[in-house]
Amino acid sequence: MKVLIVESNPDLGGLWQRHLQRQGADVSLVQTQEAAILALYGTDFEIIVLDLVLADGSALAVADFASYRRPDARVIFVTNTTFFSDGSIFAHSPNACAYVQSETPPEDLAAIVEHYAASR
Repeated sequence: MKVLIVESNPDLGGLWQRHLQRQGADVSLVQTQEAAILALYGTDFEIIVLDLVLADGSALAVADFASYRRPDARVIFVTNTTFFSDGSIFAHSPNACAYVQSETPPEDLAAIVEHYAASR
């Protein structure tokens, strides 16, 4: 399973990355929109864990590009805000499969990733 994590906070992204790697996932971690776009050019990711509020760039631009370049990739949005808490993210991003809080325990996030990768 190939996973792309797009998270501005390297400590949080690294925590998620380690949990997913323990489950056997091949994980790439990037921090910006530009780095995510470059990663999507080169690798066929199954799952993208994408922070909704990036410090550098737009998460929705990453999701839009992924839907074009990697249409089979599923996007799990994570956030520490209340943006899209009404579920409207699913109307804005056709490849969105889940929306969770950044504080979600990493083992739970890893289980969500595994679930959506298996359903492909």
